[in-house]
Amino acid sequence: MSIIINLIAFIVILSIIVAFHEFGHFLFAKICGVYVYEYAIGMGPKLFSKKIGETEYSIRAIPIGGFCQLAGEDLDEDDHKKVPKNRRLQNKTPFQRFLIMVFGPMNNFILAVVVLFFLAIIWGGSTMNPTVTQVEKGSAAYEAGLRKGDEVLTINNHKIITSDDISLYLAVSNPKKGSTFKVEHNDGTYDTYHIKPKKVKVEGKDTYRYGIGVEQKKTTGLVNAFLYTYKKTVSMFKQMFITVGYLFTGGIKLSQLSGPVGIYLVSQERLEVLQIYYI
Repeated sequence: MSIIINLIAFIVILSIIVAFHEFGHFLFAKICGVYVYEYAIGMGPKLFSKKIGETEYSIRAIPIGGFCQLAGEDLDEDDHKKVPKNRRLQNKTPFQRFLIMVFGPMNNFILAVVVLFFLAIIWGGSTMNPTVTQVEKGSAAYEAGLRKGDEVLTINNHKIITSDDISLYLAVSNPKKGSTFKVEHNDGTYDTYHIKPKKVKVEGKDTYRYGIGVEQKKTTGLVNAFLYTYKKTVSMFKQMFITVGYLFTGGIKLSQLSGPVGIYLVSQERLEVLQIYYI
């Protein structure tokens, strides 16, 4: 039963992502005066369709994917339907074509921000403070001197603002060389530690573990929802740009990124705002 529920969740999530992506193309195609043949959710045979003006809106049988069919993608069809040349995609200005193309992925970013805000309103957000709340005894971090209550200021000279930054910069660091932490203690003093993570087996796979626990406490209310959404959005963009940079330099492999399979795996996880995770 859980497999069926996970599969349904995966299909719903992927369908929403694709629908918003294609709606970004659709919206700016309309704004720029491009003829839109069809805006479809799903693939395969049509289950339902309705033509409003020049555009057909449809829901198709296979609930994965979707598309926005624009004039200019099939010249023979454009000629057959006598679409004016000034309403074909290839005859728009470079800037208009850029807007039509870019607002597919941009719409997904907007969707992510909206979803974050409503999740924070309904279930609560989290503090995202870069404060160490647990250190496993015997771990690499514990042996180096890191303790509960230490606030992480930098990792390998990268400024740490949120708990997401800790995960990010440890993920892109070389575990064999270790990482340098600058921390502020509860008494206001500062220390710098070089920590080399220990190799451990997790589900039969070798991984590196520092032994640091970071707790994200639950926050509620409208103001906190805005703060959480802002911090998380900035964090996501930061992760995206840094990850792309490390892809070019070879610090991260393409295989480490998630596609549809990654979305399915995430949809299986139980999401909790109040959580403690170990790195």
